[in-house]
Amino acid sequence: MNYQKRLLKAIPGGAHTYSRGYDQYPANAPQILVRGKGAYIYDPDGHKYLDYGMALRAVHIGYAEDEIDAAAIEQIKNGNNLTRPSLIELEAAELLIELIDSVDMVKFTKNGSTAVSAAVKLARAYTGRELVARCAEHPFFSYDDWFIGSTPLTRGIPQDAIEKTKLFRYNDIASLEELIAQHPGQLACVVLEPATTEEPKDSFLKRVQELCRMHGIVFVLDEMITGFRWHMKGAQHTYGVIPDLCTFGKAMANGFSVACIAGRREIMELGSIEFEGRERVFLLSTTHGAEMCGLGAFAATMGFMRRHNVVEHLWDYGRKLTAMMQRQAETHGIAHSFKVGGISCSPYYTTLDASGANSLGLRTLFSQEMIRNGVLMPWIALTYRHGEEELATTERAIDQTFAVYRKALEDGVDKYLDGPIIKPVFRKHN
Repeated sequence: MNYQKRLLKAIPGGAHTYSRGYDQYPANAPQILVRGKGAYIYDPDGHKYLDYGMALRAVHIGYAEDEIDAAAIEQIKNGNNLTRPSLIELEAAELLIELIDSVDMVKFTKNGSTAVSAAVKLARAYTGRELVARCAEHPFFSYDDWFIGSTPLTRGIPQDAIEKTKLFRYNDIASLEELIAQHPGQLACVVLEPATTEEPKDSFLKRVQELCRMHGIVFVLDEMITGFRWHMKGAQHTYGVIPDLCTFGKAMANGFSVACIAGRREIMELGSIEFEGRERVFLLSTTHGAEMCGLGAFAATMGFMRRHNVVEHLWDYGRKLTAMMQRQAETHGIAHSFKVGGISCSPYYTTLDASGANSLGLRTLFSQEMIRNGVLMPWIALTYRHGEEELATTERAIDQTFAVYRKALEDGVDKYLDGPIIKPVFRKHN
């Protein structure tokens, strides 16, 4: 059945996030999925794939984890969404405050975009300034205008929104110093992830923090991906910084829809209501922001992680996986073209052409052949349920995939592709 045609007829882009769009995958990728369990996903025809996409990194323990699902179901039985704040809403908030050292208050929502945009709004309200400095290398912060306007996708966004976001470079403190000098007293916040493909060098994050403190700028760390992967206390603990505001999501609840903005009481309470006569900030106000099933899953996820040393497993498996992939690349003579690296708990791979530039054609081929061998690896997202058996399965797929990859380097990639080359998400035209 042609699910893709049905998807595109019913849903703009065929999916509810562009990273799931058909243009991000080779032609032989499953068009639609019906379920997942552990580290595996299944299509309607019963085909099983070992997964490294893991719901766009939202699942870091495993699909359909019984203990976490049971906690969510228990909250559904309690009503799932009540007229006043729920007990699990309070308990979840107190749990996050206990876990993350920089957090005095927290507000939950359903996705990362609304959380980071709420941080920007709070920063603007707190400082009385309008400009945002965001890290150029970090791929996504929000679907809202303040961020999307700083990408090539500017259609539908007012020019003044585009002009209010400025870019600086990761691990380049001079680029941030230059922005501050160019716009003195105008930057409301600095927004970046603690790390993505590379770690901070020369105390970069600490220097960002110092600059923000010195110039009255709100320091916002987006921990959607790093949170509860780098450390139970977040990557901010790993790198020894204390942000003013931080955001979490993805790994918070093992696939359930939970995200949050959190941070210093002085800033967060601007969105509160108990201060008579103070001008209010209308922060997050979402009917489903504290949906009980997700918060029950969050609490259960944190308990599971503590008991099973999930963070340590992610780091260990990542080291084994990247070492194996590097070894196989060298064995097949393609190490100059296929490279794997990054931070062990969240590694990445790149495919390079003869000139050393990123090749989407080779990336498509790699993904195509991995799918042919039963592994979906659009990127590398690790989970607790990736174990020794999964590592062995991955190595067999890598070995067979690299044999084709080597031929493509010799004969040309087009000869081995079954369909179109995947496209960047942030492109001006379809």
